[in-house]
Amino acid sequence: MMKKLAIIMVFSAAVGMMSCSDVQRTPGHVYMPDMAYSRAYETYADHSNLAANGINYTNMPVPGTISREEDLPFPIAKDKPGDTTNYHASREVKSPIDSLTASETAEAERLYLINCGICHGPKLNGNGPLYNDGKGPYPVAPKNLVADPVVSVMPEGQIFYSVEYGKNTMGSYASQLSRKQRWMVIRYIKDKQLEAKATAAPAATEAK
Repeated sequence: MMKKLAIIMVFSAAVGMMSCSDVQRTPGHVYMPDMAYSRAYETYADHSNLAANGINYTNMPVPGTISREEDLPFPIAKDKPGDTTNYHASREVKSPIDSLTASETAEAERLYLINCGICHGPKLNGNGPLYNDGKGPYPVAPKNLVADPVVSVMPEGQIFYSVEYGKNTMGSYASQLSRKQRWMVIRYIKDKQLEAKATAAPAATEAK
């Protein structure tokens, strides 16, 4: 018993001497400290002192890159005033969306009513609240998207060009709708055009 007690006392004394030592210890060197210690900044923090601290960073996207969730940019540039070359070339651009699910159709309809229905009407017949059968503040009827002989057969890419850059009295909707949302609305319009043609076809056959 005495022997065990002596061993414990010696061990305790050694620990006490080590804890009181004046030896300064360092943790050593860190491999790749930038990966070990974050230099991240809060979203709305002041970034003006980054360069002074040797951090070469801007909060602007790298030119030529897009967000992971964003669709590819429209490949046709806007025409210069008086030119229609690119407008006609946009007819060859194919939509990345060839069909909509039920939930996507509901969302596309919602986006259409919010952004397009005020002019082109809830029924796509050009009789929105701004025209209202000629009684609204807008004196000229907007295009009938399902019956107009030009618009009803207009390719998706050309419609996208008009939505992207604006056309005639219609302004651009690039800031109101994302690229995907624009293509969804266009798919919704094309589906409604197909429905209108399918409804009109039997009537034309019976008339003959």
